[in-house]
Amino acid sequence: MQCTPDLLPADITGTNIWNPKSGEFRFVPGPVFAHILLADEINRATPRTQSALLEVMEEQQVTIDGVSYPVPSPFFTVATQNPVEYQGTFPLPEAQLDRFALSFTLGYPSETEELEMLSRLGDRPATLEPCISPEEVLALRQMAQNLTVSDATRQYIVRLVRATREDGEIALGASPRGSVALQRTAQSHALLRLALNPDRPADYVLPDDVKYIAPFVLSHRVLPAGRRVARDVVRRIVEGVAVP
Repeated sequence: MQCTPDLLPADITGTNIWNPKSGEFRFVPGPVFAHILLADEINRATPRTQSALLEVMEEQQVTIDGVSYPVPSPFFTVATQNPVEYQGTFPLPEAQLDRFALSFTLGYPSETEELEMLSRLGDRPATLEPCISPEEVLALRQMAQNLTVSDATRQYIVRLVRATREDGEIALGASPRGSVALQRTAQSHALLRLALNPDRPADYVLPDDVKYIAPFVLSHRVLPAGRRVARDVVRRIVEGVAVP
């Protein structure tokens, strides 16, 4: 979904269309009814259109004229922002940013990656085959949620989040939703760690999982004071909180 200033909320969620033959309204779903929604340059959409994603990102459903329609499961939203051109863009409000579990700054590819990109320009497969099914994604999600989080690790998560609210270089700290996202993403990171290191089993969340993933979970949830960079401030906080 390419976001532009003239994009309307109904262009995302869908709308009811009058059918003169049947004499009834018919619901026409929007692009949000998919397993993966990519909102390209989301900050080019107006705040009203951006808010059309609030319900579906939290409740996995959209409501049109008082009727709720669930989206396919699993569902998640990926969004990009233009980091250079700010003319004609609309910054995402804090409540919207808080619904994204992770944030990354990709930057430019390395020289090797860029050469690889050029070498693959003419090498396009005739067909694409799925590498994983929705059912397998749901199973992996359940496996991650089943990983144990000890009381000490859970306390560590809370201390990290609360530290963002008490730091002098942060004007607005992370919300409780940040604590929930940090625990869930730490469980997912632990599952990846188990898959990549089968010889070093630890079927529970380690503080190192939390420490590694925290800057990607908390940086977009805080409002730094002055011209400070949020990710740098969060990394300093992470290094300052004692690891259990």
